[in-house]
Amino acid sequence: MKLTIIGASGHGKVVADIAKLRGYDEIEFLDDDENLTQCGCYSVVGKTDKALEIDNDVFIGIGNASIRKRFQEQLRNKSLVTLIHPDAVIADDVNIGIGTVIMAGAVINSGAKIGKCVIINTCSSVDHDCVVDDFAHVAVGAHLCGTVNVGESTWIGAGATVSNNVNVCENCMIGAGAVVIKDIEEEGTYIGVPVRKYR
Repeated sequence: MKLTIIGASGHGKVVADIAKLRGYDEIEFLDDDENLTQCGCYSVVGKTDKALEIDNDVFIGIGNASIRKRFQEQLRNKSLVTLIHPDAVIADDVNIGIGTVIMAGAVINSGAKIGKCVIINTCSSVDHDCVVDDFAHVAVGAHLCGTVNVGESTWIGAGATVSNNVNVCENCMIGAGAVVIKDIEEEGTYIGVPVRKYR
């Protein structure tokens, strides 16, 4: 099986490792930086516009939510895949959207719904009945307690915790190590324990 990954970066390397574990024996990258020829042990074979021409499986390996969304819209007729590390723990009834990656050590519990092109990063957890909307990112070691809703394109920073029954609106950035204990209804950057909006 062949996979083309858009975005030759550290994130892309991790995606490629998951793809290899999932049976892809031919992996290549596309990136608009003409100086890049390799990403890890894989070749960068051209710019991202080449993705419109290929017929094999494609994954958008870019951390930035707005760029990920733009590529998803451009490639909606291509064979976008979902990648799940074999060491992730996922309940049987979890719904996972196309183009999402779930990394090693992640736990997603019963009733959760994960949107399209979401990143559930290494050793993070999404507890029961959570909703993580499209293009969101639950970063390394972040934890969503039960019945949390995370809006589209929101980033939950490394090691952050969102308490149970809390809603976080779209287009937010929750800082590393932050603790969210009540609803966030206004877009922006939030830091601290408990979080406050960063001016």
